[in-house]
Amino acid sequence: MESFYVMSNFISRFDFKKYLDNFLLCNLFVVIFSALFFIFSLIMEINGKSTFLDFFRKIWEPFILPAISILISSSLLLAIISWLKRKLLLQEEDI
Repeated sequence: MESFYVMSNFISRFDFKKYLDNFLLCNLFVVIFSALFFIFSLIMEINGKSTFLDFFRKIWEPFILPAISILISSSLLLAIISWLKRKLLLQEEDI
């Protein structure tokens, strides 16, 4: 139980959640831009110009896939942090 207080103190002191929120927001825009570029490249592929889809395939693994993975894992981490904070506040009220 004391480790929860230490973790809560660490999170509030360094304002980790604020930095994680900002990082998630930037990462979200990268993922949205990538999805829009994918739709654009599919339309261009239908029209006979495959350079955009080829470029998208080249940046998929080193750039877009990690961005999606970071977005999902960071969202899960944020949910766990907020759940722990809520749990700590409920435990403090019980005492």
